[in-house]
Amino acid sequence: MAISTGNTATYTSTEPTTNRSAMAMVTTLFFMWGFVTALNDVLIPHLQDIFNLSYAGAMLVQVFFFFGYFVFAMPAGKLVERIGYKKTMVTGLIVMAVGALIFIPAASVPSYPIFLVALMILAAGMTALQVSANPYVSVLGPARTASSRLNLTQAFNSLGTTIAPYIGGLLILRTVVGNHFKALPTAKVHQLQEPALSTYLAQLHQYQLDMASKVKLPYIGIAGTLVLLALVVAMYNLPRIDTTKDFRPQDLVKKDSLFNYPHLILGAIGIFVYVGAEVSIGSFLVKYFTNPIIGISTAETAAKIVSLYWLGAMIGRFVGSAILQRLQAGRVLGTAAIIAGMLVCISMLSSGSIAMISIILVGLFNSIMFPSIFTLAIADLGPLTGEGSGLLVAAIVGGAIIPWIQGVVADRIGIHHAFVLPVLCYAYIMYYGFRGSRPVRRVRA
Repeated sequence: MAISTGNTATYTSTEPTTNRSAMAMVTTLFFMWGFVTALNDVLIPHLQDIFNLSYAGAMLVQVFFFFGYFVFAMPAGKLVERIGYKKTMVTGLIVMAVGALIFIPAASVPSYPIFLVALMILAAGMTALQVSANPYVSVLGPARTASSRLNLTQAFNSLGTTIAPYIGGLLILRTVVGNHFKALPTAKVHQLQEPALSTYLAQLHQYQLDMASKVKLPYIGIAGTLVLLALVVAMYNLPRIDTTKDFRPQDLVKKDSLFNYPHLILGAIGIFVYVGAEVSIGSFLVKYFTNPIIGISTAETAAKIVSLYWLGAMIGRFVGSAILQRLQAGRVLGTAAIIAGMLVCISMLSSGSIAMISIILVGLFNSIMFPSIFTLAIADLGPLTGEGSGLLVAAIVGGAIIPWIQGVVADRIGIHHAFVLPVLCYAYIMYYGFRGSRPVRRVRA
């Protein structure tokens, strides 16, 4: 029996049993990177208020964070080949802890560029975790249940994304009693004369220090947890998986090209727009809910409600897993995309509770999209499955680009109607589910 994961394969003479203790250990990593990723949804509006940023400027948080997947995916893969899965996991946790600790000097200055550097370092460590933990889980038991194991660990990833906005709202977006300072537009600041200008700048700096300091405790806690987890993983006797062997027939590896498989290339675009749509919606929800169109009174309350968006994704993964055992994945994907797009349109065309509930429900239908696109895209690739998987992981960079574009749109037409961009993304996913995902190999003469 052959078990193929990425660019590695392991052959066993008898079907192994799932190593449950190792699964439990590695699952904690999925929870942690889900928690850290979703905390960005709280960090974005907080930094936007501190540094008086435009929507596009605030979306640089996601640009720096998700661009890390594109930059560090290949180096992380090489690291796995060089030092193995376990050491790469430990390395990823330590790098993440370093990124979290850099939030302390970023908040002490305070400096938006330093925050962005910290986020990029966090993403580097998280990429190492994903590149090592995902394939490791898939080989911890029988090949026929690999998808089930990955779905289970991804559910705990969703648990992290559900909890993070709630906790982040309590610790970062809590209302400061007595703080009534409001930053002035740049044009008005330039009109101030001394000594009013010096007084305003001193008040602004103190306000930024006070507000930025609220991120210190959460990220110190994250850094400490990551270091502790790194020590536990380092000392834990995880089963060793050989990452050096490649049992694929070498005469087949070089004779084909990824570009001969249109459903893979279209699937990479699907991953790009899906991640972009999901991250765009999550990133704007706190500001969207506190907009007069929705009417939530405080950012802290809005952040708690954002948890429901990610809770829907977690529930949807369990329900979707059962549905996908009975129905064709492409049809389920296309139908989910239609419903998600319709829900976003309802939100844009309404206000109050209807607009809020409809956009929250999008998370439920987002849930099955990533695994469905991924599995449809790598279908029938044979010995090119590893390379195809790498292309799909690189496409996660959509989480960096599409939210920034939506920020630019929001600055021009308002946050309410800027959600037209995710609608366009879901329209493409609908096409891919119903038609573009059909495996077709181009044969060149």
